[in-house]
Amino acid sequence: MRLYALCDQEMLDAKGISIEEFITISRQNNAEIIQYRNKTADIAFIKQQLIAIRRLYDGFLIVNDKYELVEFCDGVHLGQEDLRAIDTDIDKAVKIVRSVIGKDKILGISTHNEAEVLQANEMDLNYIGLGALRGTKTKKDVSTILGDNLDKIASLSKHYVGAIGGVQKDDKFNHVTYHVIGSGLLV
Repeated sequence: MRLYALCDQEMLDAKGISIEEFITISRQNNAEIIQYRNKTADIAFIKQQLIAIRRLYDGFLIVNDKYELVEFCDGVHLGQEDLRAIDTDIDKAVKIVRSVIGKDKILGISTHNEAEVLQANEMDLNYIGLGALRGTKTKKDVSTILGDNLDKIASLSKHYVGAIGGVQKDDKFNHVTYHVIGSGLLV
């Protein structure tokens, strides 16, 4: 298993866990990538958190949504809705983001079905997140549960694939590069 740790600020606050504690746990689990996600804070706070994580962690650091902060990390991850906020044409939105962050930064997007994976194959991406594998407490709006079909759909991707949504450390896949785990690291 290769680990992509999802550091969600709302989850940290709810569980009373500091960034430092989360980084320690991520290191203990050999996380190769940490994504920092904060859907409610202002950009100055998110920047501070990225700087704090970077001081503690020398692996790959990804920021969720805030591609304008990519200079403080190694890349950005965007969901389908976040891409549509940039442009209603997802392909065009990815091109816009890539032009802003440059070729040397990592770019990943969320996908939820075969059609989105096939569309992502034509995009200038480094990886996709695919899911949800199963229901999760941290995302209440999960509409697509892929279950056993996730690995089959992952096999269609030309990019690295991170399984998302309710993923556990002991899940087994053939075509998934990373287990994306957030609160599951904390149990």
